[in-house]
Amino acid sequence: MTAVSGQRPTAADPAVAGQAAEDLRALFWQSIAVFASLRGPAHLVETANPAFFSAIGEERARTGVAIAELMPELAGQGFITLLDQVYRTGEPYTGRDVRVVLGAGPHAREAFFDFTYEPRRDADGAVTGIRVIGVETTQVKHAQRLMAEHRALLEQIARQAPLTEVLDGMARCIENLAPQEILVSVLLADSDGRHLRHGAAPSLPDFYNEAIDGIATGEGVGSCGTAAHRREPVVVTDIATDPFWDDFRDLAGRAGLAACWSTPILARDGGLLGTFAMYHRTPRVPQDTDLALARVFAGTAALAIERHHIEQGKLAAEARAKAAHDELTKAVRAERELRAEAEQRAAAAAELAAQMRAAAAAQAAAPHPEHCQLGGVQGCTAPAEIKIADSWGDSAWGCSVHVEEAILNVRSVFIASEALGGLAAYLNR
Repeated sequence: MTAVSGQRPTAADPAVAGQAAEDLRALFWQSIAVFASLRGPAHLVETANPAFFSAIGEERARTGVAIAELMPELAGQGFITLLDQVYRTGEPYTGRDVRVVLGAGPHAREAFFDFTYEPRRDADGAVTGIRVIGVETTQVKHAQRLMAEHRALLEQIARQAPLTEVLDGMARCIENLAPQEILVSVLLADSDGRHLRHGAAPSLPDFYNEAIDGIATGEGVGSCGTAAHRREPVVVTDIATDPFWDDFRDLAGRAGLAACWSTPILARDGGLLGTFAMYHRTPRVPQDTDLALARVFAGTAALAIERHHIEQGKLAAEARAKAAHDELTKAVRAERELRAEAEQRAAAAAELAAQMRAAAAAQAAAPHPEHCQLGGVQGCTAPAEIKIADSWGDSAWGCSVHVEEAILNVRSVFIASEALGGLAAYLNR
């Protein structure tokens, strides 16, 4: 990169050195590729382009300091060791999709880079420093992982997997995608939209899930209750000081929670379906990628919950239709049984009427009282026509109406006529 017209540049040639610096500035100053030139075994940052400082944080945009001082988080990740190796051996090093955590505390973020450590040499070929050239691939890497996980969740929803399975899988997926430890919670809105019920929270302690199950929606009711009430995201970066958590601060402390970002889950018509929350163990400010992730999965959760509601409504309708069908079947069966019973009674009544007519005709010549004896205390003035008896040997004469009534209502009564098979049938039973 410093060769000019085939000549080997020398450290004593300021024109060449100046031209090389200008060439590098032209190449990298406006580039999205990160570039930094490090000098000496301490890897002092001699120069760096805006993309480099944008990647590590604009608040650290300074030169003339060792890279380990400017970015102390690199030491524990092996990058300073790699720089020492390149400086010592003079052999360049190239990494692909290398993960690095930039920054510390609540502002730390995960990033991925394709990069090269290229040794800088003087006129005698001795290594004097290292050029760092790289391209950040974080968005591509996250997008690939996100798309794969999102596709799997959509497939679950498409095959109508149980809602609890989808939400639990989604929570675990996000927890795995996040660069730092997060704990995901999904709360489901009651039908009245005034309370939130436990949906999924695989990494939160049971006592915490039980405590917030059924919380009301409203202003100042933690992150989730407020997000549900406002129908907009609520970001609490420090639970210990935020007034929204006054009533839940002790509970959060017992669960080891320090930050909570909550996003409402809304139906297509704007109705409240629930909330999607990301908890953190330390106070944290969300990055744009965090908020984008929350929006994506809140939308996915909305799809799953709406699909669940549709299926539940369909099942309920089918259950009601089946119940109505069963009731109709019972009514039809009862009507048929009543009709058959009525027909049997009609046939029995016709048979009894015929027997009574025959008995009246057969007994007409037999001596008998003039009036019916079966009229009770009120008496009956109708002519006596038929003699009946019971199993104890008592007998009486009555009119056709009272005789039929006695035969139907008193089991042991029958027409007292051997010719008709009455008493004879009873005696020979």
